[in-house]
Amino acid sequence: MIELKNIHVLFNKGTQIENHVLKGVDLQIKEGEFITVIGGNGAGKSTLMNVLTGDLIPNEGSVHIDGKDLTKVGTVQRSGQVTRIFQDPMIGTFAHLSILENLALATQRGLKRGLKCAVSNSSCEHFKTRLAKLNMGLENRLNDQVSLLSGGQRQALSLVMATMQKAKILLLDEHTAALDPKTAKLILHLTQEIVGQEKLTALMVTHSMTQALEFGTRTLVMKEGRIVRDLLGEKRKELNPVDLISLFD
Repeated sequence: MIELKNIHVLFNKGTQIENHVLKGVDLQIKEGEFITVIGGNGAGKSTLMNVLTGDLIPNEGSVHIDGKDLTKVGTVQRSGQVTRIFQDPMIGTFAHLSILENLALATQRGLKRGLKCAVSNSSCEHFKTRLAKLNMGLENRLNDQVSLLSGGQRQALSLVMATMQKAKILLLDEHTAALDPKTAKLILHLTQEIVGQEKLTALMVTHSMTQALEFGTRTLVMKEGRIVRDLLGEKRKELNPVDLISLFD
C-alpha cells in the first residue's frame, strides 16, 4: 500500500510568484493497481510523481510506503522502491554503454554493490529472455551501444530496465509522448503486458483521454492541484473520452 496524506507543494513560497501546485492531495494506491492520471498543464501530475520518487519533499503532508513514513527520504534512498520512466527516451538509458551494461546496472538498482562480476552467463540468458519479449531483436544486440538504438527501442529498453527489480511502484511519466503513433502504441501495449505479467503496481500520466481509459484499472482526474475524480470499476468502463473531457468542467 502506498499512501499520500494531505500533500501540499508550494514553489517560491512567501514570494510574489508563489505557486501552490498540490493542494491537499490524498491518495491510496493498492498493490497491483495500474492507475492512469489525466489532467491539463499545471494540474500537478508531474509534481505528484516527483513527490512519490522523493525528488520533491512536500511542504506539508506525508508519504507512506508499506506503512513506513518516507516523506523526508530522497530519490536515491527510494530507488529500490520507486522506479520511473520519463517522456524523453534518452533519459532512461546510458547512451555510451552497451545494452548489456545498461541491463547489468539496472539489476543493481537499490542494492548494495560490491566487488563481484557484474554479468554472468545466467544473467546474460535472463537478459536475452526479457528482451526477446519485445520482438525488436535486441536480444541479439547485447554488445551494441545504446546510442545506436531508435527512440522507440530505447524506451522499450528503459521499460525492461525499470522492471528488472520489482519496485513498490512503477511511474510512467508520459512515456510515449515523444514517440510516433505506431511506436507509442507498441510501447503502451508492452507496458500493459509487462505490468500484468509481473503483477506490478503502476501509475501512468498521460494527456490522452483514450489512453487514460483504455489502459490500467483506475483513472484519476487532476485539476488545479487536486484530484477531482477517482474513477474505477463499472463507472470507469462506461465512460468514453468525451465523457472524460466533461469531467474537467
